[in-house]
Amino acid sequence: QVRLVESGGGLVQAGGSLRLSCAASGLTFSAYTMGWFRQAPGKEREFAAAITRSGRTTYGADSMKGRFTISRDNAKNSVYLQMNSLKPEDTAVYYCAAKLTGQVGYNYWGQGTQVTVSS
Repeated sequence: QVRLVESGGGLVQAGGSLRLSCAASGLTFSAYTMGWFRQAPGKEREFAAAITRSGRTTYGADSMKGRFTISRDNAKNSVYLQMNSLKPEDTAVYYCAAKLTGQVGYNYWGQGTQVTVSS
């Protein structure tokens, strides 16, 4: 059974930083592209970042580029999202997801972790 468990969310003031973690189990982690998505209240889910099994990274909206950094540790079956210079508009539930490299859609999703940025 595949499980993705996010952690590291919380309440932070604008300008602060958070590091989200996602621990994966039940899959051959190194074979998967890992992604982070977010969903703010009343909005659609939004792509934040992804990292392939070889370490190639992509990022979502321009508002996240330069502030968010995705990384992975295959030895720990974990993927991370470092978020700096946080803004109130970054407030959302952040989800970890996994897909086999080359597939369009993500196969597995975590339950999400809440990030709240106060002004």
